[in-house]
Amino acid sequence: MMIKSVYIHIPFCQQICHYCDFTKFFYNEQLADEYMEALRQEINTNVSGTNNKVRTIFIGGGTPTALNLKQLRSLLEVVNEKFDVSQCEEFTIEANPGDFDEEKVKLLKSYGVNRISLGVQVFDNNMLEELGRIHKVKDVYQTIDLLKQYGFENISIDLIYSLPNQTVEGFQKTVEEALSFQLPHYSSYSLQIEPKTIFYNRFKKGKLHRPAQEEEVLMYEVLKKSMIENGLNQYEISNFAKEGYESKHNLTYWNNDYYYGFGAGASGYLPGKRTINIRPLPAYVKQAMKDGKPVLHADEIGLKERIEEELFLGLRKLKGINKENFERKYGFSYDKLYRDKISLLSHKGWIKEKDGYLRLTEEGVLLGNNVFEYFLLEDSELEHVH
Repeated sequence: MMIKSVYIHIPFCQQICHYCDFTKFFYNEQLADEYMEALRQEINTNVSGTNNKVRTIFIGGGTPTALNLKQLRSLLEVVNEKFDVSQCEEFTIEANPGDFDEEKVKLLKSYGVNRISLGVQVFDNNMLEELGRIHKVKDVYQTIDLLKQYGFENISIDLIYSLPNQTVEGFQKTVEEALSFQLPHYSSYSLQIEPKTIFYNRFKKGKLHRPAQEEEVLMYEVLKKSMIENGLNQYEISNFAKEGYESKHNLTYWNNDYYYGFGAGASGYLPGKRTINIRPLPAYVKQAMKDGKPVLHADEIGLKERIEEELFLGLRKLKGINKENFERKYGFSYDKLYRDKISLLSHKGWIKEKDGYLRLTEEGVLLGNNVFEYFLLEDSELEHVH
């Protein structure tokens, strides 16, 4: 089975955002040099040969563009050596507005990067400061302008809604300003309060004013309506794209396909197992330099887990789960396991079956996690399907 995608984690940031729980550390040149060496070792150990064919590559973070020019070049050299970038359909790097100068943009272009994902979050300078972001709204304009000058068309903007003190009208302004760039892809997520973040500590002390749930639902409605009016299709709960610009890398996750995960805290999905790498930087570097296998733990993924994940992930896509594909993959129809549950959820108005697809209804999208719980399986339920 071909591994279709590669995820590479760069954990460095110039500043730590108040809501972020990803593996991240303040940028330090020497530490970043050591990390790049360890990352090279991990990739070389786990991927044999050169020019391996993959469909997508995604360099995420942290902030990959926090690396200096030399470090960024060395990362891109490893990627180009190990993977056939010329045949790669989508090569994305995450970045913050204001992180680019011409040299970095030229470098990315010359090494085959063809998609940029910008962490904008909100078009409001006061809110950006509240979030712990160091960019300003004007940086978004300058960055997009610079990227377009060098021929980058496939640019995506990330937004967050339901922020502290955010109003529905305020979010609408952010969405309108984001759409004024007429980009081919937008992602927008509601703020999650994650443990071990500054926002979590404030929330516990009662010092974080969140919009009410009804306002959050209204913001989501504003988002969907505005995107559709601007010719962007909603293809996943939080993602919108012009035809042909859907994120191929993220579709790897939602289609439950295999991918490599490299770097501190990165997770990978290989036949039969999911892996999670060591998170703390010194421990990751030490283990990667020792044997190239800085894995914290590997979980075996049996048939039960694969099917559950197929349902949870597949239902995130607005198109839903293709009945024929499921049967081709597992050798039996999902009806054998889920017919009663599908009937119940259809009766509640949360899912529907149409044109060979099982998908969430509009109400089901808002209650996604409640719906997914119905697709958890008991071991005994699998005994009857073969």
